[in-house]
Amino acid sequence: MTRYGTLGDYRFTDVEDAANDIRGSEVYGFNDEKLGEIDDVIFDHDSGGIVYVVVDTGGWLSSKKFLVPPTEVRPSVQHRDDYLVELTKEQIESFPAYDGAALSSEAKWADYERRYRSNWETGPVMHRVATDRNITPTTKQQVGSGAGVIPSAADDADTTVTTPTTDATMDISTAGPSLRWTTFEDKLRQRREEVLESSIKNVKRATGPTASERERVERRKAS
Repeated sequence: MTRYGTLGDYRFTDVEDAANDIRGSEVYGFNDEKLGEIDDVIFDHDSGGIVYVVVDTGGWLSSKKFLVPPTEVRPSVQHRDDYLVELTKEQIESFPAYDGAALSSEAKWADYERRYRSNWETGPVMHRVATDRNITPTTKQQVGSGAGVIPSAADDADTTVTTPTTDATMDISTAGPSLRWTTFEDKLRQRREEVLESSIKNVKRATGPTASERERVERRKAS
């Protein structure tokens, strides 16, 4: 099974790299409705490609956060340096609750992805602008084993969905968010080993100590 991880509290130390960090960027939905901000990303351990974006809603969603495949994230035309996903709050509320701790268990994460993908199949239905043509992507297209393509702001006017690639290639345009996303993912790939070490620590904090670790702690206390 492909292994995934999150950045958690990992921060790029280089000033330029930190400036291109997409975390903290705001995310908007239909009718310019603010949905939250990018809190984290889930990435492929082997490639470093972004698999999901974790959006923190700031409290309006009961489960606090939700996931979006990178194929559904585009630069916002109205808000410089921010992003757009064509979802409503009602659609997001139908997603299964996101629990980062599930990443530590292959079975739990597989179950979560199954329910999440099923929701995309029966949930949001997307059409080409000014037509009634249904272009809702398939499950395989919606959630890939790597990042998808963020189109430029000009592309948004015609098409609502792009086809993802498994190699996480991004369209680099003059639009700030597209370029920043690409730079961010490139740095994530370059520093993958360093990020992986941080990601493993995040999982341990989320799941708590193992039985052997608890036993060692108890022995130290007893001595």
